[in-house]
Amino acid sequence: MGMNYSLTWDLDRFFAGGSTSPELKAFITEMNEVLKEVEEKVNDLIPAETVTAHTLWIEIAEGVQEVGARLVHGLSFVECLASADTRDEQAQLVRSQLMQLDAAYQSVLVVWEQKMVAVSEEDWKHLLADAKLAPISFNLEEMRRQAKEKMPAEQEKVANDLAVDGYHGWGELYSSIIGRITIPYEENGETTIMSVGQLANKVEAGDREVRKRAFTALNKAFEENADLAAMALNRLGGFRLQLYKHRGWESALKEPLSINRMQEKTLQTMWETIAKNKGIVVKYLERKKELLGIEKMEFYDVFAPLSVEENKVSYDEGANFIMEHFERFDPHMAEFSRLAFSDRWIEVEDRSHKRPGGFCIDFPMAKESRIFMTYSGTASNVSTLAHELGHAYHQYVMKELPYFSQGYAMNVAETASTFAEMIVADASVKQAQTEKEKLALLEEKLQRGAAFFMDIHARFLFETRFYEERKAGPVSIERLKELMVGAQKEGYSGVLDNEFDNFWISKLHFYITEVPFYNFPYTFGYLFSMGIYARALEDGEGFAEKYVDLLRDTGRMQVEELAEKHLQTDLTQPDFWQRAIDVYAEDVELFLQMTKK
Repeated sequence: MGMNYSLTWDLDRFFAGGSTSPELKAFITEMNEVLKEVEEKVNDLIPAETVTAHTLWIEIAEGVQEVGARLVHGLSFVECLASADTRDEQAQLVRSQLMQLDAAYQSVLVVWEQKMVAVSEEDWKHLLADAKLAPISFNLEEMRRQAKEKMPAEQEKVANDLAVDGYHGWGELYSSIIGRITIPYEENGETTIMSVGQLANKVEAGDREVRKRAFTALNKAFEENADLAAMALNRLGGFRLQLYKHRGWESALKEPLSINRMQEKTLQTMWETIAKNKGIVVKYLERKKELLGIEKMEFYDVFAPLSVEENKVSYDEGANFIMEHFERFDPHMAEFSRLAFSDRWIEVEDRSHKRPGGFCIDFPMAKESRIFMTYSGTASNVSTLAHELGHAYHQYVMKELPYFSQGYAMNVAETASTFAEMIVADASVKQAQTEKEKLALLEEKLQRGAAFFMDIHARFLFETRFYEERKAGPVSIERLKELMVGAQKEGYSGVLDNEFDNFWISKLHFYITEVPFYNFPYTFGYLFSMGIYARALEDGEGFAEKYVDLLRDTGRMQVEELAEKHLQTDLTQPDFWQRAIDVYAEDVELFLQMTKK
């Protein structure tokens, strides 16, 4: 198996020369020109003449998709550069340039959408029946429907333009604040300067003293930046609420539900079913507390490994393990991963000046993805790697579809990644050499469920309540802490002896401007993939193909429709969710049996 996979990615394939690339510059200039052409065509559209202007509609649909794909391609490139080296100022500048272009693009879309609204129902049906537009009819219908619920075009354009330096600016500011935090950390008598990401890895250490020290150091750094974070969070929330008010939207959940193509009833049913089953998770955490031999369950103990001695897994070993088990489920998935490793789609090097966290990002013009993370050899690093490869595989099976049909929402995006992670987690448990190793891996699996059922629920509750209070004006730091503690008490069912009141400062997800409520889709994806996984185990051999069919439809269906078509199930009812939680409950039972005194 001797392969030495590269620890760094190849971005030169897209544009040679990084953020100062002449190719990138030319690419942006060209994109500008294509956008201007599309804009002129959109302005020339006369809705009443739709039937005769058929070809113009098709040209616009093609042009709009091309510009969209180019924008994503360019933004992905600078995102990769900025993440791999937080000191790359040029990347930030190019990103701002592209964001301006994106605003101009959004404005063209707004005008186009308003013209869709002005087309009569009969002409609209006639238009979508065209062979060139039929494949993206779901997406065009969606745009038209959503446009009906927005402000008039001129106002939407102004809001878009102002958002670049206003709304999105606050999100970028938060990223800069967290990115430039440096924390002196003392270990073995030596002090090293660490980034938030590097220290976050230590909060999951096996040694409780190390966890505590790292957590305390991090918390202090967050505390020192609480005023800036609170300002950013309040401005983001305020901007959204104002925009919603002007569009006549009552609920802060309207936008995230619409982005995730799901009904509020599905979301409610999911959380209600989880709440009914939290006792299972509490049992597991209570037993974990005993095993760790601790009096009080602190926030940093929830995700602690059971044993101090960690089995370090080299990057090559991790990669091979993942591929071996993907192979058992679906040889195509393994083959795809081999390509990603050998063609340098992945950046994992453990070094400073890298952004914390992990992501998978798409380059639609090249039909490739890139994966970013920091790999230090822990079992959870292997899970993260499998998770991001799941995202990349999802993108890969859709790469030949029209650009619009590739736009799947985050809740189903998290399905493919979690599914991939589950294949690997399951295999790890089954293949464990010793009882002790089996227990450690099983516990890590349960930990992830606890994160989705409890931690994410707490985030959801916090954000829901924050928006309620934000309507009356900015929320103070003290109050944000209170809201966080209250949400964690409920989310964790009182299992924590001390809540993490600064959690709202630590989580990038609260500050991401593209998607509000960047929380419940994770839990949805986890449980949806659990349900799919249960089905895969039942169906055996033939399921891999069905799975790919399901993934391909993720960009052109509501989730309820997706589940109905591919799994014959109704997501607004508790049965599917309960079955998925039962899979988790079986693991808890096994864990409790294995750890009986």
